[in-house]
Amino acid sequence: MKRAEVFACVYVRDFPAQALLRLRPELRPKPCVVMAGEPPLEQVCALTNAAHQLGMSSGMTKAEVETFPGVTLLRRSQSQEVSAKAALLECAGGFSPRVEDCNEPTTFCCVIDITGTEALFGPPGVLVETILARVNALGIAASVAACGNFCASLAIAKGLPPGAANYAPKGKEAEALGALPLAVLNCPLDLAETFALWGIRTLGALAALPEKELISRMGQAGRLLRQQARGEASHLFQPVEPPLSLAERMELDNPVEVLDPLLFLANAMLEQITMRAAARALALASVSITFALDGGGSHTRTVRPALPTNDRQLWVKLLHLDLEGNPPAAAVVAVAINAEPGATSKVQLGLFSPQTPEAARLDVTLARIRNLVGDGNVGRVILEDSHRPDGFRVEPFAVPSAKPMEIEATGPCALRWLRPAELIYITLQNGRPAAFTFRETRYSVARAYGPWRISGEWWSAARWDCEQWDIVAHTREAAVLCCCVVREGQRWQMAALYD
Repeated sequence: MKRAEVFACVYVRDFPAQALLRLRPELRPKPCVVMAGEPPLEQVCALTNAAHQLGMSSGMTKAEVETFPGVTLLRRSQSQEVSAKAALLECAGGFSPRVEDCNEPTTFCCVIDITGTEALFGPPGVLVETILARVNALGIAASVAACGNFCASLAIAKGLPPGAANYAPKGKEAEALGALPLAVLNCPLDLAETFALWGIRTLGALAALPEKELISRMGQAGRLLRQQARGEASHLFQPVEPPLSLAERMELDNPVEVLDPLLFLANAMLEQITMRAAARALALASVSITFALDGGGSHTRTVRPALPTNDRQLWVKLLHLDLEGNPPAAAVVAVAINAEPGATSKVQLGLFSPQTPEAARLDVTLARIRNLVGDGNVGRVILEDSHRPDGFRVEPFAVPSAKPMEIEATGPCALRWLRPAELIYITLQNGRPAAFTFRETRYSVARAYGPWRISGEWWSAARWDCEQWDIVAHTREAAVLCCCVVREGQRWQMAALYD
């Protein structure tokens, strides 16, 4: 038996305004308008509910808007609309893999095929409320409607006020559509004028018209409108695959130079990103924040903790510590955050196993140390495939997936390399070190082992060669020093000390 189809529509009015204000909750209840176009031909393309209540409407010029007191003017941002659209499509994709994008110039609309999702999310009446709550969590006011017909779900959603949800069971589509105005259908202007002359203003009145007479006067376009009004129109579903986009962007009204307001914005943006990652059972592995600077240019910083996490306060703290040591060079006019997803980490401890330290504390501690000693001086040492004595690099700490190797102690002796090596003045006798001055102290050489001549990378411009000696020396007060000295050309350096 074929399962009955059910479609849910998510409809967002004044989408340019909602895309701008979803990260600015303090402006949502205030009268705000979004201006589009080039000066002096700017016009209102979207506005908030408070602006509607003042009597404002789309298409007003800037001069007309300025006659209303207390209205906030905003510039339309295509980048923030793209981010908001990606977030909504990703939210819809969390309920069904079949999502069709039905956007219009200043509205967002998508239809979700929720057929067969009862076992996961409950009946359609419950699911529309769940979808509405998930969209509201994104900071967007939408209307959600569901029924057994694609076009009917779209029309019902358009007829609902923002923040409302409705489900029309199978066979009740015409009843739910009857009281809606003709404006919910994409009716051509000439047909809309004809219907107005006939006194047809609701979908119920349109559905009651005889089909043959309507077709004889308006053709197949009239027939299609009548089917839509009755909830009987067919539609070829064209699903899109919503990509996972953990990115947010906000353009600032005025350049900002202080770090605290920027971190306040980053906190709101990270709240949206972590919520979307958690909905996919993912965590954030790294976060990159990019500042667009006043006068051109950009400033980008990336933080990557030891383990992926959705702890928003930890991310804000890591960004704060990183930006304190690497602030932007100019005032900031836009903020963008991009995150890389990672698998959530779960650690199963044994009954008698000691508790491991929190990874968040390690990340914050490393960030503070990095502010003191520099970015490239904190991490783990990785030996390079080279015979150079100091052939190593420093990489960020990472949690190994395999069991760490057990290293046996080879003896009490330790070699401490000096970074950087210190210049010394040495006296030679028969080509061997006899005495030297190190840190303003003169040493006499008791034993010298060497020389060991090493070189490498002769095939590149970084060619190197040096001569190494292991020396046992003492001062006049009989203080013993065991060390390793290196000669590069005619320059002698103290490279390491033996403990």
